[in-house]
Amino acid sequence: MLMLKVFTAMAITLSGHDASMRAIVTAAPGGPDVLRIASVPDPVPAAGEVVIDIAASGVNRADILQRQGGYPPPPGAPSYLGLECSGRIAGIGDEVTGWRIGDEVCALLSGGGYAERVAVPAGQVLPVPGGVSMVEAAALPEVACTVHANVVTLAGLRAGQTLLVHGGASGIGTMTIQLGRALGARVACTAGSKDKLDACRELGADLAICYRDEDFVAAINEFTGGSGADVILDIMGAAYLERNVTALATGGRLVVIGMLGGARAELDLSALMRKRASVHSTSLRARPTSEKAAIVADVRDEVWPLLESGRVRPVIDTIFPLAQASNAHQRMEAGEHIGKILLSPRSNQSTASQDEVKT
Repeated sequence: MLMLKVFTAMAITLSGHDASMRAIVTAAPGGPDVLRIASVPDPVPAAGEVVIDIAASGVNRADILQRQGGYPPPPGAPSYLGLECSGRIAGIGDEVTGWRIGDEVCALLSGGGYAERVAVPAGQVLPVPGGVSMVEAAALPEVACTVHANVVTLAGLRAGQTLLVHGGASGIGTMTIQLGRALGARVACTAGSKDKLDACRELGADLAICYRDEDFVAAINEFTGGSGADVILDIMGAAYLERNVTALATGGRLVVIGMLGGARAELDLSALMRKRASVHSTSLRARPTSEKAAIVADVRDEVWPLLESGRVRPVIDTIFPLAQASNAHQRMEAGEHIGKILLSPRSNQSTASQDEVKT
């Protein structure tokens, strides 16, 4: 009863227009040093929204692009960084059903995760999976929705097929390896260090390729007996386009979700046509709310049972206090992390767990 009273009081507070919270803001585009903590107005739930009292937020490559001025939030989204979070529901708007004050949840956001609270459409909210802590759940929404929407729904990965994911030790990569294995696929990945390659193997990668010393096209051809990869999930873009097409199997599907290696490259259409292959390029953030809700529903139905059974799990690299968002960005840009980097408004010191990656 006491806890119910506390949460009810929080919901009442959130409805006041004079209430404030802490959030990470950027004075101007630039490096990690432009991130600073400030007092900003509390979010108020609109119809169809809930407000989440944030326990932790995920740090993503898209946040770096936004900080640099190259990835503005879609219309109506909070201006603060942050595309996923976990916490407890602290406020509920009109027309919301299925959620209650105090529910432990995680959510896919269009922005606003680098804060103490955030308003989000109820259709983008997920329960914290059984066996996963509330803080750890912040590592799930963006990667689970991105990987499932692209690898399963769009590319149609099936049991027995070969999946190649670039950046296997990233947040996206660690989820892709585990989900691919759970679906019965043979999983190959690329990574850039022994520690990362070892972590990928421990998560279930059948083949881990060091992109610094190996040709991933040759490695995939040898691994598949010359047939190639059925599905490739790529974060590099232009730099890998030609080689990715070469590495595809007949009828293969290349899905590009990042442009770390540039945005423009030539595509040999004759090579693509000979293989009857396809190239897709997608993003998640700018999709309509209804599409995001459908993706979230699929993830709840198909990925959450895998998390609750222990077949898939979040991989956490480091948890930084919210005020140390600049340090979190520095770590991500250094490229040394394995799994997800999180921010926590409740944390006073950073913690790391990348030394122990378990399957």
